[in-house]
Amino acid sequence: MAVSSCSFTPRVFSAYPPSFDCRPDPDFSGAPIGDKPRVASTRRVTASSLYAGGVSSRGLSSLIFRFPPNFVRQLSIKARRNCSNIGVAQIVAASWSNGQASDTPPSTAAASAQAAAAAVTATVNDDVAAVEGCTDNRSVQIGGSDNSTAAFLSSDGSITVHAGERLGRCIVTDAITTPVVNTSAYFFKKTQELIDFKEKRRKSFEYGRYGNPTTVVAEEKISALEGAESTLIMASGMCASTVMLMALVPAGGHMVTTTDCYRKTRIFIENFLPKMGISVTVIDPADVDGLETALNKNKVSLFFTESPTNPFLRCVDIEKVSNLCHSKGALVCIDGTFATPLNQKALALGADLVLHSATKFIGGHNDVLAGCISGSEKLVTEIRTLHHVLGGTLNPNAAYLIIRGMKTLHLRVQQQNLTALRMAEVLEALPRVRRVYYPGLPSHPEHEIAKKQMTGFGGVVSFEVDGDLMTTIKFVDALKIPYIAPSFGGCESIVDQPAIMSYWDLSQAERRKYGIEDNLVRFSFGVEDFEDLKADILQALGTI
Repeated sequence: MAVSSCSFTPRVFSAYPPSFDCRPDPDFSGAPIGDKPRVASTRRVTASSLYAGGVSSRGLSSLIFRFPPNFVRQLSIKARRNCSNIGVAQIVAASWSNGQASDTPPSTAAASAQAAAAAVTATVNDDVAAVEGCTDNRSVQIGGSDNSTAAFLSSDGSITVHAGERLGRCIVTDAITTPVVNTSAYFFKKTQELIDFKEKRRKSFEYGRYGNPTTVVAEEKISALEGAESTLIMASGMCASTVMLMALVPAGGHMVTTTDCYRKTRIFIENFLPKMGISVTVIDPADVDGLETALNKNKVSLFFTESPTNPFLRCVDIEKVSNLCHSKGALVCIDGTFATPLNQKALALGADLVLHSATKFIGGHNDVLAGCISGSEKLVTEIRTLHHVLGGTLNPNAAYLIIRGMKTLHLRVQQQNLTALRMAEVLEALPRVRRVYYPGLPSHPEHEIAKKQMTGFGGVVSFEVDGDLMTTIKFVDALKIPYIAPSFGGCESIVDQPAIMSYWDLSQAERRKYGIEDNLVRFSFGVEDFEDLKADILQALGTI
């Protein structure tokens, strides 16, 4: 197409319609931005059209192309970032004036135009090469970052910030933060690509339920933190628990769990697993002899427990029970939600799998639901296979919130560990508090175990107020800082009375079977100032 009718002066050329306002490109000319207005034309100006037939010497006499050293990269990135639906070869990103427009010979201008075309071609080739190196077969449909972050990231704090991202996400972008890839499916350019995928010569997520580039980043970040070969992230912690149990305990099989645990987990184990012919032995968290008896009497497939547990924060000796279970051919899965991956490394202690409700400390902002399970590639693949059938897929926007939340995980957990420990010590000395449950206290039944396997004791403290149901309600209602809500682990402090929040449908006698007294309080400390929280709790206790 001829463009000789255009009057060329030093200006930025754009392939976008006038109404499309891209973010500005870097200015290498030193000239004021106002001296380089965009072309007021809806016609596309391409590099090839500048030197193809029909370009007059007058039209090019004032045009100078002066490309910076990283022009190819700039063009490539801008094309993808600002206008992903416009081909790179259709864009001339910019012209940089050097103030010598009037006396430039036509031959120089033509050569410059050819250089622009060559640069565009090189850009396309560079894009192809970059994508080929990322995913094979020139596709960005599936990610896979370099997980060798441990080589230069020696602390958990650095890992939470950079793992899964710093060395490349295979999502084509120069953004510091991971993009959210909102898609329900992934396309194949030709049928042969689909056949290659089906015959495992090509990688693809194929469908949104089977994976997403944003979600992969969250999974790899958690894997790096847990020291796991693989991680599967799902729509909630309960989704992770139930899918794991159904995947690893066969119909007619047997499993062992502990008395103190999240109530919905107990409901699933007691009411739904028996429908699949699965029997269950329930033991006290500290009853290693009971575990050994169950292993000797039954063909146990799995021992599943929280550590610390909910709400009494009991701790299981992970190394001891793992060795015992493995000697009998049973797997061990630890729900480490209350511990966080920073305070406790269950896999390093011998567990086969570690599970988290990422809604809690990992997400950390009370704004997202998610669950994850980490372990060996073999075991996680078994769970993933069932997950792909059942669904429970995490939305990529939620995955982004998990990634964002994890970047401050170490800062939040350090603060919460310290506040909870100091507050537990304060509470234990108060006459209006009957008992405090916190593994960081010497009075806790598993304090020595906690000291051995945890580097911090978590941000949740449970305690019993000196009073009945109504007295405890009065205390909770008098608090000004924490929200009365379920959940825990977020920036905001949260308080709840388990007898009401989680067990209100049971009678007092039934609640007591699980150790839930009417005066029990579970307090999740956020990142507020310790002195403010202390003053609030003391004034609330003063009302009773």
